[in-house]
Amino acid sequence: MPEARVIPLDGAASTPRRSRRAERCAALAADGERCRGRAVTDGLCGDHLAEQERAQAAAAAPDWERKLAGAMAFLRRRLTGDYPIDDFGFDPDLTEHVMLAAVRPLYERYFRIEARGLENIPETGGALVVANHSGTIPIDSLMTQLAIYDHHPAKRHLRMLGADLVFRSPLIAPMARKGGATLACNEDAERLMTSGELAGVWPEGFKGIGKPFSERYKLQRFGRGGFVSAALRAGVPIIPCSIVGAEEIYPIVGNVKPLARLLGFPYVPVTPFFPLLGPLGLLPLPSKWIIEFGEPIPTDELGPGAAEDPMLVFNLTDQVREVIQQTLYKLLLARRSVFF
Repeated sequence: MPEARVIPLDGAASTPRRSRRAERCAALAADGERCRGRAVTDGLCGDHLAEQERAQAAAAAPDWERKLAGAMAFLRRRLTGDYPIDDFGFDPDLTEHVMLAAVRPLYERYFRIEARGLENIPETGGALVVANHSGTIPIDSLMTQLAIYDHHPAKRHLRMLGADLVFRSPLIAPMARKGGATLACNEDAERLMTSGELAGVWPEGFKGIGKPFSERYKLQRFGRGGFVSAALRAGVPIIPCSIVGAEEIYPIVGNVKPLARLLGFPYVPVTPFFPLLGPLGLLPLPSKWIIEFGEPIPTDELGPGAAEDPMLVFNLTDQVREVIQQTLYKLLLARRSVFF
């Protein structure tokens, strides 16, 4: 029997079902579902086609024009108050567009920092980065923060845990809060990490950044292991971080202790160039930096109760310290020069 065929009354050939489906926009809507609009050209509806054209025009614009547009958008957000701030005072919009942008030339051109092992930082969830501290002025913490934000695939913010002195300083304290820093106490650290944030701590504190140049790259005491207790209670991994290069930016050859006690500072450094050269002596030396993130040390298997075991906390603290120290020795042996 011959196959029956349906002839349209108007004589036009019937439109294949596949062709009708092809007229639907191929882009995804804001809810993640496929757009229900009718495709105009290139498989896109009018709205998505206009959006694509705007994106292409922005990409083709000169660099100065893109920067100007970004600056104007930032200014508009600040004037309208359309930016988020969390319970700790962290202002990601200001951090990304002002604070990190200000130190990026130091990172890229002056210290020429090489970040290694970023794959060891999880893309999501809480974790604790533990690093050595040096440099007279704690620039190393800012460089570590920028390394993670600029070069980690998830562009994570490092929430730094700072000493009491930082938050007692009238000008530094508000900027530190806006930059994501908070007081280095167990309560704040646990709260950050249990909420899925990436925290960073420098356990040597002022003993590390204020040590003489003759003791460079020799780790000081890591306190009582409070950072380990916080990580155990939060059940997050500890990521050792070793920083080479910061020791040489301000080589400390002396410490004016009477003046430090008078001013309430942990130390008043004397370097080969300061105070001899006055303000010029404040310029850091352009050493070559390497920041290496080691393999995570898991804590979730130990359980939160392990934080109450002083011997376990001590052993884990010592393990983290030893990993950082050995990595520093390895990086120093492989380093060709302080400045290259």
